Amino acid sequence: MENKTNGSVEAKPKVENGQLPDPADWAVTDVVNYFKAAGFQEQATAFQDQEIDGKSLLLMTRNDVLTGLSIKLGPALKIYEYHVKPLQTQHLKSNANAS
Repeated sequence: MENKTNGSVEAKPKVENGQLPDPADWAVTDVVNYFKAAGFQEQATAFQDQEIDGKSLLLMTRNDVLTGLSIKLGPALKIYEYHVKPLQTQHLKSNANAS
């Protein structure tokens, strides 16, 4: 893990064939482990409690993360901006390239 100057922590999930695995294939435990590795130990349990798997994660809106997970606002903002949104973008790009 690497601390970034903007306050986020970059997770280092498994890399397959030079790419991150597609989040759409993640189980709930993969999502939880991703956020634990990203430095959000306490908040990761919210994903477990709400049974958020990879497909659900990719469908989450900013409002879902900020209000639906019952976690503090600061960590929720970082989780959405530095993790959920980039994972959604990566997924969309990889699916566009695969077509």
